[in-house]
Amino acid sequence: MATKEQQDIDPFAAMESLRAALAEVGIVLPSLSVDTASPALRLVELGRVRADVAARLAQALQRGGRE
Repeated sequence: MATKEQQDIDPFAAMESLRAALAEVGIVLPSLSVDTASPALRLVELGRVRADVAARLAQALQRGGRE
C-alpha cells in the first residue's frame, strides 16, 4: 500500500522533475510520461531506451549526477 507521502506526489510534477534532472546530464528518455491508465497508482512510465542511453544513465547514477 502507498504511504501518505507517495500519495501526495503529483506524477506530472515528478515526471517533469525527472525530465529536467536527466536533461542536466544530457539524457533524454523519449517515452517518459505519466501512466494515465492507473491514476490511483500515480505511475511514471520511463519507457524504452537504446542501450547507449541506458549505459549513460547508469554512469550518471553512479557518479551521483555529477559530470
